[in-house]
Amino acid sequence: MSEKLHSSLGMHSASSPMGHAPGGPPRGPMLLRARRVAIAIVVLLALGAAGTVIGRVMHMRDLRTTTAAQAHIYVNTTTVQQSKGGETIALPGTLQGFIESPIYARTSGYVLRWKRDIGARVEKGDVLAELDTPEVDQQLAQATAAREQSASSLELAKISAERWESLRLRDAVTQQELDERRSAYLQAQSNLAAADANMRRLRDLESFKRVLAPYAGVVTRRNVDVGDLIDAGNGGASRALFSLAQTDPLRVYVYVPQSYASLVKIGETVPVTQSEHPGQSFRGTVSRTAGAIDTTTRTLQVEVSLPNRDGRLLPGAYVQVQLPVGDSEILVAPSNSLVFRPEGPRVAVVDTDSRVRLQPVSIGRDFGQSVELLSGIHVGDRLILNPADSLAEGDLVSVQEPAPAKDKR
Repeated sequence: MSEKLHSSLGMHSASSPMGHAPGGPPRGPMLLRARRVAIAIVVLLALGAAGTVIGRVMHMRDLRTTTAAQAHIYVNTTTVQQSKGGETIALPGTLQGFIESPIYARTSGYVLRWKRDIGARVEKGDVLAELDTPEVDQQLAQATAAREQSASSLELAKISAERWESLRLRDAVTQQELDERRSAYLQAQSNLAAADANMRRLRDLESFKRVLAPYAGVVTRRNVDVGDLIDAGNGGASRALFSLAQTDPLRVYVYVPQSYASLVKIGETVPVTQSEHPGQSFRGTVSRTAGAIDTTTRTLQVEVSLPNRDGRLLPGAYVQVQLPVGDSEILVAPSNSLVFRPEGPRVAVVDTDSRVRLQPVSIGRDFGQSVELLSGIHVGDRLILNPADSLAEGDLVSVQEPAPAKDKR
């Protein structure tokens, strides 16, 4: 009985040192194998649990690193510098011919032929078109006949007046009759003068059959063709036959802000640039100003004259006039460094401890890509370019490759 109990408990009997039951198979190797399997399972489970814990720890560490990196703000900055030399402002304008005018017909008729087309360069007096004027021709013929009739009446009135004067000397006629003949003679003279004036008017109208260029220039538009009915004048139903422009010199009008109006000097040379001619500047001259500030726009109209002997510049083209506004030393900052808040304009300055300081500034002149700052900054300050709206006072930032500010005017 005790042997069976020992066997069931895995204990060896004294009479069975090898752990074998008398007359049965050996159990020692089987138990040893089972123990090894159990130990291996326990080890694997422990390793799995340890790997899970380590993975979670590493994941949390990576998450903290990523969160910290995303929370860090990277910015580009520029260094405030002092601008020296002549200050200029770029003002847009449109080139115009020194003279630009529509050409109307001065007599009514039909277009018989046109002699010049768009782009043609003409001299003063060149024929642009010829008109057929049948009505004017008929009126001129009628006026010529009326003039001859008036001349004949004048001759008869003159003879009658002379005859009645001789009769009056012999008291053959009364003074009243002589006065009537003299009055008829004077009336005949007036009628002839009126007939002459009417005939000259119609001859002038007939001469307007030939539409002439009033000055040297280029034809910029042709609005008629052969057979078109033309009405005389420059209003109502009449239309312009051509448009003509004098292209040398050209003129351009710019509008100078009131703050710079007192700095404009008549006769001063100003550079004019055009995007179609990169790297090239044309020399213009300030020829005149309006002499008064426009109350609507608060600007001064300035006319700049521009030579164009080679015809490279075309009327209607867009140009930039670089207008000098004096010599001074000022602090300039890029326009994209400004932050506009309800309390006023600010710039985001990076302090020595890489903290953001939103500094109030006073803005002076606007040069386009840069502005003059009158107060709030100093030479050497680092300004953040394109600051985010979420940027706040005291934020920690990392600066990426600061570049010196350029005077982009």
